[in-house]
Amino acid sequence: MQVNIGGIDRTLRILVGLVLIGLATIGTIGWWGWLGIVPLVTGAIGWCPPYALFGFSTCATKSKA
Repeated sequence: MQVNIGGIDRTLRILVGLVLIGLATIGTIGWWGWLGIVPLVTGAIGWCPPYALFGFSTCATKSKA
């Protein structure tokens, strides 16, 4: 697994995941809030399966200078 999620993307995924899980925990939203586990985990490990499948990456490119 090669990292394919950049810094801003990772931060947003983790924040969205935590907010969804928090809202599901306090009962503000339904069971679907537990789906926040998905962005939380992908943000934490830095790898997104759909990004890998389609060859997409939000990581900064490194120059070969």
